[in-house]
Amino acid sequence: MAIIVNDTIAAISTAAGQGGIGIIRLSGPAAIDIAEKIFKGNKGASLAGRKSHSLLLGTVCDPADGTDVDEVLVAVMRAPGTYTREDVVEINCHGGVVALQKTLNLVCAAGARAAAPGEFTMRAFLNGRLDLAQAEAVIDIINSQTEAQLKVAVAQLEGGLSQKIGRISDALVAALAQLEAAVDFSDEDIEVLPVDDISRMLREAHAELKALGETSNRGRILREGIDTAIVGLPNVGKSSLLNALLGEERAIVTAVPGTTRDVIEEAISVKGVPLRIKDTAGIRHSVDEVEIIGVELSRKTIKTATLVLCVIDGSRPISREDMALVEEIKSERAVLVINKADLPEDKSVAGLELPQNFKAQVRVSALTGGGIDDLEKSIEKLFFAGEIDMSDRTLITNARHAQLIERATDATQEALELLETSMPEEVVSTVLKDVLSDLGEITGETVSEDILGRIFSQFCIGK
Repeated sequence: MAIIVNDTIAAISTAAGQGGIGIIRLSGPAAIDIAEKIFKGNKGASLAGRKSHSLLLGTVCDPADGTDVDEVLVAVMRAPGTYTREDVVEINCHGGVVALQKTLNLVCAAGARAAAPGEFTMRAFLNGRLDLAQAEAVIDIINSQTEAQLKVAVAQLEGGLSQKIGRISDALVAALAQLEAAVDFSDEDIEVLPVDDISRMLREAHAELKALGETSNRGRILREGIDTAIVGLPNVGKSSLLNALLGEERAIVTAVPGTTRDVIEEAISVKGVPLRIKDTAGIRHSVDEVEIIGVELSRKTIKTATLVLCVIDGSRPISREDMALVEEIKSERAVLVINKADLPEDKSVAGLELPQNFKAQVRVSALTGGGIDDLEKSIEKLFFAGEIDMSDRTLITNARHAQLIERATDATQEALELLETSMPEEVVSTVLKDVLSDLGEITGETVSEDILGRIFSQFCIGK
């Protein structure tokens, strides 16, 4: 999208649909003047003379005919102490769809422009309130479905990643300054650090970048969640297991085989690990057309899932169908869940060895909740070796950041090797400038307008 920052934008900033309150947000140099045109304050009070961060009760009315639209509270917030560092007005309406849309239409008719997705946060970035990594954290906060995702996003919004990138960049700039001084003042008596000292600076920066990049897998899991499939034959307790993990009755549980016909998906947090968990139809031969479709969906889910929880009924003999399903699972992270541990265990189950492709075997009772904690610990260990440090403020959760960090890490290593093989300082300097450019793309110092457009287009309108 084209970047325009000298006009006034407006949007509905609350979720679509009915609610107790709905907010129209304006930001820009004319925000207060535009709101004044459609606002009638109680006892003739005006927005123009209000102090920053104050509320005024009144009515939104149509200037064309004087018709009242809604009773509202208007918040006036003056630059630079606002989210966008521009004058901001928020019109707090009753949360009806019609009143909100009518108010937005009046605001736009009075001189505002409808905001593009993410345009308020883009202005916060362009006006220096947030850097680009912090701005991207805003959408992660909005999209968070687990406490772990929220904590990581908030840490990034508070500047943990940006501060780390800044320290590494400062060290590289210092090394670059020494290299360029050696070139610019080679004929003068200017003291420049020895090559060994510059090499040490590059080596330390490379180590920090590499360590940062190594957090990306854990960060990606916490940000995106783990695709998880609960699979098994009919009536082994798949839906009961989903309910036990969720802590609520989400899936229908009956004694009738084939009750689950479609894939049910939920987002949950297991020991801090976000799971996008899918309860699938029981896999068996069937002549029922709807059930056949459900079984095919189950098989597709098995192939695409990162984590597979294969459930068998521990109270009945292991069948050929059970073992055929076990052999079908090729996931690198699969757990065999022996359910119905509250019942006497069948001898064939008691002697069952861990299948070749499986990482763990856990006995649970989805009915009573027994063993669920052991299952959760197994999942945690599979992905984080039993350790999640939520105090880590420099976790790489964004694929764009991970790519740039990887590129910067490789280029820093290249610069180090060039320096240590006595290549000219100009060559090493060129490589370091590329590293700094890559790091600048993370915080927004060197980012292009095209990249900004792609990033902020992912936001909702009104944020």
